[in-house]
Amino acid sequence: MSTLIAADQIRSLLVGIKVQRATAALPQTAAGSLFTIAGGKVLITSLVGEVTTVIQTQADNTKLTFDPTDAGATQDLCAVLDITADAVGTMYSLTGTPATALQDALNFLPSSKVPAQPIVLKPGAILLDCAASNTGSVKWDLTYIPLDNGASVTAA
Repeated sequence: MSTLIAADQIRSLLVGIKVQRATAALPQTAAGSLFTIAGGKVLITSLVGEVTTVIQTQADNTKLTFDPTDAGATQDLCAVLDITADAVGTMYSLTGTPATALQDALNFLPSSKVPAQPIVLKPGAILLDCAASNTGSVKWDLTYIPLDNGASVTAA
């Protein structure tokens, strides 16, 4: 008798554990927490946002940052991207290079817009930092592999 492997089992083998953050309004001229890392270091294999409610037509320089739990300073995970008027279905991602802007594409993300190599983060919070107060909502998905025993990621 053969055993079928479910999609979530294959995903777990290839890119790690999936954590979903339900759609939520954008932070208003502030940084809002998306995910919390606890218990040790993790390897972030993907981080993708998807617009679920159109973003208001108004300049909004947006980026992802990391705020470590220890005394370290908040660091940019990417440079800013103006998300004005992004349509439902627009997706956001990182390249893994902090000097490169947050990536966006409508309906699909080509390989050039996702990390070529995973990102290692220690305990702390991944934040969405918006420069303006725009309407709109984004849901986020993250995949990771724990590097330390007991390390985990949860949606904020």
